[in-house]
Amino acid sequence: MLEELEQEQPTILIVDDERVNRTMLAELLGQQYRVLLAKDGPGALTIANREAHRLMLILLDVSMPGMDGYEVLAQLRGNEATANIPIIFITGQSDAAAEEYGLRLGAADYVSKPIRPAVVSVRVRNQIEMALQRRTLERLAHVDGLTSLSNRRHFDDMLQRTSRRCLRTGEPLGLALIDIDHFKQYNDHYGHIQGDEALKSVAHTLMQHARRPFDIAARFGGEEFALILPGHTEPQTLVEQFRQDVAGMGISHAASQTASHLTVSCGVLTIAHPGDETIEEWLQKVDSLLYEAKTHGRNRVQAATYQLD
Repeated sequence: MLEELEQEQPTILIVDDERVNRTMLAELLGQQYRVLLAKDGPGALTIANREAHRLMLILLDVSMPGMDGYEVLAQLRGNEATANIPIIFITGQSDAAAEEYGLRLGAADYVSKPIRPAVVSVRVRNQIEMALQRRTLERLAHVDGLTSLSNRRHFDDMLQRTSRRCLRTGEPLGLALIDIDHFKQYNDHYGHIQGDEALKSVAHTLMQHARRPFDIAARFGGEEFALILPGHTEPQTLVEQFRQDVAGMGISHAASQTASHLTVSCGVLTIAHPGDETIEEWLQKVDSLLYEAKTHGRNRVQAATYQLD
């Protein structure tokens, strides 16, 4: 996901109650960036929540009727999804105390009215460059170097976050653990370089099945992979298609006791109504399902639904 976002045109949200200002800023920035527009605070919050994973910068008018920029900023900072999006305040005020107040709330910079296009362009460019650098560092910290999937650290963090979100929304949560069958024998037979290529091929296929914004595909450790699938009522269907796709790659595995080609075993848990259970409970249950898949012949999906009585 992070790698895809780095390749996209950076997204900016412009929030101003004056149409002329929105239009001018959109024309100024529209050739370099993907620009979204909002005319008030509630509209800005709606767009920011929807586009949180893509937004790199918000240009926010301080003085707006109803909900001013300070209140919008406070709500953005109070939402985990939007808390780290940099904000440039747009203001007609020249009061140093007001500027200090905004910076203390978490604004990254200020642009004064009347708007000077050259100054806006430079300040926006600086913030976008810093945002891209942060995302690059985040990607390096969260991505497995071999497969380009999320690493175990990021998986654990995202499972915590996703479980909290599903608890709030009442959405089901799909969780899967996947193991390449007889991978030690594969490495012994073909060598570790070929083994790494096999891992990358399986990871690439897995990534194709975790396409929604909040889906997470991760390397869980060694030859094990994992999926976080919020909102899926039947994640076993997706995982079964992945299993078939891995088998369909036809990667030879002469040392396998299951098939003549590379296969995977999968455990899939659907948490129907996330409650107060611990993450460790879920991981233990889905690990048990993976173990069942292995003991029942491998190259299969073992699924169950977890729901409190």
